[in-house]
Amino acid sequence: MNYRHIFHAGNFADCLKHALLVWLFQAMQQKQGGIFVLDTHAGIGSYDLTSGAAQRTGEWRAGIGRLLDDPPEPLSDYLALVHAIGLYPGSPALIRAMLRPQDRLACCELHPEDAATLRHRYARDPLVGVHERDAWEAIAALLPPAQKRALVLIDPPYEQPDEFARVVEALQRGVARFRQGVFAAWFPVKHRTPVREFHLALRQSGLRDIVSVELWLRSPLDAARLNGCGLVLVNPPWRFEQAAQQILPALLGRLGNGEDGQGFTVERLVDE
Repeated sequence: MNYRHIFHAGNFADCLKHALLVWLFQAMQQKQGGIFVLDTHAGIGSYDLTSGAAQRTGEWRAGIGRLLDDPPEPLSDYLALVHAIGLYPGSPALIRAMLRPQDRLACCELHPEDAATLRHRYARDPLVGVHERDAWEAIAALLPPAQKRALVLIDPPYEQPDEFARVVEALQRGVARFRQGVFAAWFPVKHRTPVREFHLALRQSGLRDIVSVELWLRSPLDAARLNGCGLVLVNPPWRFEQAAQQILPALLGRLGNGEDGQGFTVERLVDE
């Protein structure tokens, strides 16, 4: 409830999450059938990087600020959307820009002020619904959708010590409600132990077809610092692993500072 994404908008973690999200949605749109997108922690939709909050941290300068000029080809679609939308687009703005008439977007945001901003932004938009509700409850309530396909983005702030466990539970609940959905969950990498335990819990969850991708700007040894981040996919679209093998090095080539331990990985945790 206290988390405000404006302080972190456009940072390296956003760049990883959003570059992969754009590829995922484009891949799903290769088929004509409608897609339901559920954004469980939607924020306010897009962010003014000239605002006092964004300037105070300046995290975007080491993120999107390094990508906009002469973008690498694997990031071109994502960065073209950033240019076209203006400001810095959060996941709702990116998805909305890509929606077809047959697609729908549901945005969940529990913070009252952010939910009000989001509701105002999409008040007259027939393709977007805004829900001021708990993300974990919404996964059960809004699935299965009327559409035959779904992309669910789970992106909590990880302010609570149990949020890795809650993500595993949310993935289990979501797949139980809509087995054919594509589920993507962002996670931070500060030090290795929580991520190892997260991966182990996923392997033991009973879920199938799980891929995890990670990018680190430095060795993940400092528990007080965001050293990297990742995205876990359940039921990833065809060729996701190959696409990630191109997107991640393109990101690292621009965002990395040559620190010890920087790198990326694409790992299949559970087979289909």
